[in-house]
Amino acid sequence: MDKIEFKEDKWIVPDNPVILYTDGDGIGPEIMEATRRVVDAAVSKAYKNKKINWKEVLVGDKALEQTGDRFPEESIKNILDYRILLKAPLGTPIGTGFKSINVRIRQMLDLYSNIRPVKFMDGLESPLAHPELVNLTIFRENTDDLYLGYEWKYDSEEAQEIKKFFMDKFDLDLGKDTGIGLKPMNKLKTQRITRAAMKFAIEENKTKVTIMHKGNVMKYTEGAFREWAYETAINEFGDYVAQDGSKRILINDMIADNMFQQIITRPNEYQVILAPNVDGDYISDAAGALIGNIGTLGGANVGDNAAMFEAIHGTAPKYTGKNVADPLGLLRGAQLMLKYMKWKEADDLIEKAVAKAVKDKTVTADIAKFFNVTPLGTSEYSYKLVENIKSF
Repeated sequence: MDKIEFKEDKWIVPDNPVILYTDGDGIGPEIMEATRRVVDAAVSKAYKNKKINWKEVLVGDKALEQTGDRFPEESIKNILDYRILLKAPLGTPIGTGFKSINVRIRQMLDLYSNIRPVKFMDGLESPLAHPELVNLTIFRENTDDLYLGYEWKYDSEEAQEIKKFFMDKFDLDLGKDTGIGLKPMNKLKTQRITRAAMKFAIEENKTKVTIMHKGNVMKYTEGAFREWAYETAINEFGDYVAQDGSKRILINDMIADNMFQQIITRPNEYQVILAPNVDGDYISDAAGALIGNIGTLGGANVGDNAAMFEAIHGTAPKYTGKNVADPLGLLRGAQLMLKYMKWKEADDLIEKAVAKAVKDKTVTADIAKFFNVTPLGTSEYSYKLVENIKSF
């Protein structure tokens, strides 16, 4: 069994790579089992001598039950060692001070690019009149902004000290009952997510990159993100980009609230959206709603020498153990993983298998309701996809 290695911004993928996975929480174990089954079938069909060696790491509820820790040291060590992870959804306890494991993994591996493709799929029921026009990719900066978690409870000693500092230094009264959070925005981090978005646009023959921000209000954080993104795109990719459309890629910007309106009224005008962390989170879910089912979307978290792939939906606890959850979001995450591994043939087989399942109306409950057909369970759907793959 061999590790995937990273050399000079390239993935070195052996024929039998070790890839970590975590079952996650809620519906996670069910959709992970289904996803790995389909991926294994596609790899087996596409290649004679290739196979993924899956290695489980305990994280979340399962880890808590077995070790007493939601994110045990052994799991952290494995993730830092192997640096590739397929992750089912993980919950985060609310109001406890426990930091999101999703965020911790992104930060410890420096996975600064959160990449979320959003494209309409036949069989979904969208609120848009023409959802087929939705085909965009969101590049969300992953390691900066409010998600860094620099917060202090309103009545904490630290908050009182900070409030006193602002009063003494700037004559700024934040109020007694005020919680405090910091919103850092870093030039280097903005530059590298911009490079990732621009390289993607060039490689995928996209013609427009839109910077999303709220710089009209947050001038020195999101406003700076806008300026640094423009600067990086124009200075480093000047042979490809322009602000007036005179070159292959038009780069422009949109204030965040207008961006939400624009993707609803003019979705076909947006191809690549580049956003800071919080804005990117919001716009990803909004874009998912446009196609009718966020549960069918996957995401990639990529750094210079590590990556994590996932569904972008949550743990859906009310469906846990009922064999009804759609594994397609996590499967889409796995497809992104295969693309990064350059195992395009396996990715293509999964894409064809999913399309055939929709055409044959052999789908899970979230999509079956639009066809008025009896749904397949999570496990049965995965076996149907395997059957489709073998038929090609």
